[in-house]
This record gives sequence, structure tokens and C-alpha cells, in this order.
Amino acid sequence: MRHIRILFFALIGLIVFGSGYLFRQVQERPQEKKTLSFAKHDYYCPMHPHIHSDKPGNCPVCGMKLVERKAGVTSQEPGIQVSTDKQQLIGVKSGSAEVTTEARDIHAQGKVTYDETAISHVHSRVEGWIEDVFVNFTGKWVRRGQPMLTIYSPEMLASQRELLLAAKARKVLEKSTVPGTANQTEAMFEAAKRRLEFWEFGGPQIEQILASGEPIRYYTLYAHHSGYVTERKAFPHQKATPDMELYTIVDLSKVWIVADIFESDAALVRPGQNAKVSLSYMPGQSLNARVAFIQPEVDPTTRTIKVRLEAANPNQQLKPEMFVVVDLRIPSAPMLTVPAEAVLDSGTKKTVFIDKGNGRFEPRAVEIGDRRDGRIVITRGLNAGEKIAVSGVFLLDSESQLKSAIGGSKP
Repeated sequence: MRHIRILFFALIGLIVFGSGYLFRQVQERPQEKKTLSFAKHDYYCPMHPHIHSDKPGNCPVCGMKLVERKAGVTSQEPGIQVSTDKQQLIGVKSGSAEVTTEARDIHAQGKVTYDETAISHVHSRVEGWIEDVFVNFTGKWVRRGQPMLTIYSPEMLASQRELLLAAKARKVLEKSTVPGTANQTEAMFEAAKRRLEFWEFGGPQIEQILASGEPIRYYTLYAHHSGYVTERKAFPHQKATPDMELYTIVDLSKVWIVADIFESDAALVRPGQNAKVSLSYMPGQSLNARVAFIQPEVDPTTRTIKVRLEAANPNQQLKPEMFVVVDLRIPSAPMLTVPAEAVLDSGTKKTVFIDKGNGRFEPRAVEIGDRRDGRIVITRGLNAGEKIAVSGVFLLDSESQLKSAIGGSKP
């Protein structure tokens, strides 16, 4: 019984020792690479590497002529092999990844409006009654200094008489021997004169009063700026007060254009950028404009930001409330791009096929950015100048997936 136990434990020890030895042999053995070894005269299909024969012929899948591979040749390269004939058949063309600086165009709808800095109002600084109206309709163009209307103002007449009395007293008492008399009369005269000037009673009118010795019965209001009359509230025999806007005058030689820019594009727009403005009744023509101001808030309904542009309008082609199309060309920094059809987008993965030469294409995962004018920005995975397939990519991917499925390796 004792001998049996000794024999049993010796057998167990031998098994453990042998297992450890085999395990070390496996661990120390270099891992064999998955390669495909071929017979001395093996013929294969470049498009379907799993198809091979020991004699020349055509591929039973695609009909291509089988290519001879010599003995001992192995294949470990990723990708697929596509002959020139096959490339022409499936429409494969090659191009390069290029660094481009193409500008981006933003198109927006806009509306012409008044330049708020070029709007002026005509007021009377003294209370009275309108007598004559020289500008009697809206839309009329007036020039700076043109008479607009006349007003009868008892207060204005009283101030003119005060000026005449002060002028007479100054003349009578200019040689007075009483100390300070001449200075007082001069001060009274200057005060009466300044009161009239404050009411925009001009120098020529004051000189006319002093020369004639009679007050001017009707006080005339003049336009302070040139432009078009867009609002009129002055009518004959109507009472006028200083708080009334009798006329509104707008200079249309320069206008504003308010454009609606989507919030996704708003970050690209900067004050000072140039733009083109197109009109529906001027096909093929455009006017120049410049971005002047960007509103700080987003419209919650349209998700747009209002951008104000300024445009010269010497011929009044741009009229307030007119709709226009605004084109902004946004310059971009240099970036790596490829034709849009060169990128295969599966939703979770973006792939391009690198042209390795001699009909061999290798799939490579890339990261992409914006799509611009038929090209896609590549942010990672490619270098400038690398040759890639720019058409027939879907069919190349199909062949790559087929090879992967048959060969058991990931393309």
C-alpha cells in the first residue's frame, strides 16, 4: 500500500512538472504572425484574395484575370489590391489632401432702414401761430438753410422791441457822465440780442431790425439738414409750441441695412467686414456695404441675431423698408480639406482610403470638421499631400469589408 502511494505522488509530480515545462515553452515561443503562405505557383485575384488557383484563369467572382504569386511570398499588409482595370470599372479616382483657405459665404435676408444719425427734426423755439408753409408735402427733398415756414409770435415781437429800445438807450447814453451808465446800456443791448439768437433769430435778421428800426412780424424757420421730408405736422394757422415736431427730415445718401444672421454663423461676423447687397429689381448687380454693429441678443423666435450694415446710397437705389439679400464673405484660416466624396461616413466612423500606389488602398479612420463648398475639413488622421481615393470609396469599402470577413482580420 505504501508503494502505491509513493508511485501515485511521483506520477502527480511528473504531471505538474511536465505542464509547467509546456507552459514555459508556449510563453517563450515567439507569437506567430497571421500570414498567408502560397504554393510554388499560386494564382490569386487582386480584388478577392481568398480566390486562388494552381493554374492561370479568371476570378469566378469578378471575372478578373488571376495574378501569379511566387512561392514563399507572404502578405501582411492591410488594405486591398485593386488592378488598374478594376479601378476604371468601379470608378476609382485618386487625389490629394490639400491645405485650403477658401472663404465661407453667409447669405441673409435684410431690410433697408433710415440711418438714425442722419435724422433731424424742425422745431420752433418760441410759441406762436403758423402763417405760411413753404414745404407742404412729405417726400419733398429740401436743402440745408431752405425756409420751411413762418410763425407769428407775440413773444418774439416783444423781444425785438426790447432790442430796439436797448439800442436806442445805448446810443443816447453812450456819452453819459454818470459812472457805469454806458456799461449798463451795453449789457441790456447784448442781453436782448442773445435772447433773439437763442430763438434762432439770425444775425442778418437782427441787422435788418436795427437798420429799419422796425420788428420783423413773422419769424422764419429753416432746415438744419438736407434730406427728404418723411413727416409733416405743420399746417397754416396752426398753433406751434417748442415741443412740437413740425417736420422730420432724413438724409438718404447713406442708409442702414438690418440683416438676420443665424446664431450658428454669428460668431463669424465682425464689425468692419465688407458685404454685398443684392436687389430683386437689379439682377446681376450688387452694392457695397459694411458691418457696423451686431446686436447683443438673439431673437428667441427665429434664433437669429440682427446685424446692422451701412451702405452709401448716392442714387437712392436703396429705399427704406425695401428687402434685400446680404452676402458676407468670411475669410478662413488655412485648413486641411479633401473632397466630400472621399470620406466614407458610417455614422460612428469616418474613413478615407489611402492610395499606397500600385493599386493598393489602405483604409484609415479620420476626424472631420465643417463641410465647405464640396470639401470636408480633416482635423485628424491625414497629412497634407497624402494621396487618397476621391471616388469609388463605397465600393473600396465593400471590398475591404469582404476581405476582412473572409480573412478574419480587421481592415
